Amino acid sequence: MKTVILCGGFGTRLSEETTIKPKPMVEIGSKPILWHIMKIYDKYNYKDFILALGYKGEYIKDYFLNYHARNSNITVNLLSGEVSYYNQSSEDWKVSCIDTGPLSMTGGRLLNLKPYLENEEYFCLTYGDGIANINIANLVNFHRSHGKIATVTVVRPPVRFGELKILDNKVIDFQEKPQAGEGWINGGFFVFSPKIFNYIANSETMLEREPLENLVQNGELMAYEHNGFWQCMDTLRDKQTLEDHWKSGNPPWMRN
Repeated sequence: MKTVILCGGFGTRLSEETTIKPKPMVEIGSKPILWHIMKIYDKYNYKDFILALGYKGEYIKDYFLNYHARNSNITVNLLSGEVSYYNQSSEDWKVSCIDTGPLSMTGGRLLNLKPYLENEEYFCLTYGDGIANINIANLVNFHRSHGKIATVTVVRPPVRFGELKILDNKVIDFQEKPQAGEGWINGGFFVFSPKIFNYIANSETMLEREPLENLVQNGELMAYEHNGFWQCMDTLRDKQTLEDHWKSGNPPWMRN
């Protein structure tokens, strides 16, 4: 089963980092957030990835072209060009880096991947800037159980500031940035049937607009509720939050 990761946006709200690299390559603990996302799927044996590239896509291509050497000790024979690898630690992944246009919207990027996905029974899709301790196997089983075209994972977003409960002017509870207690939002981590391509008009289509809205009208979009950890990386504050989790030695998206 293939996993699509949308990697083509400009990441303007994180411009301190994205002026020189695409957003999925912004690092958390010396690894791109893209790597962390792929490890979430890898945990459930989903190892066949299609990266939908756009803005600075060559940066992502270069990263994976050199991934094997980057993660191994090597000996290079400069005369023959022969390279020997030792202590190999590279992941067992197949990674297809596909240019989907510098200005394509999210739905358009997916539409441009149709030749790679139209013969699949189902495929996963997520954004290149969000991580969670989601159980991918349970998500896919849920999708298979209902037989609809699409499943979207819904999450309760973390609040930006600490939350206090007050009774008669006395603080009775304090939580530092808990998950919000109400309201569901799109958390990414989709599963689709190839029938989704019937809902995407062109490269200017945003997946989150007409395609998902029309799926709702046709009763073809189901919600998988994820109550655990979820965090997107939109700002430097978000990046620092994820860095702090990583430095703890047991980041929540690496466990569930």
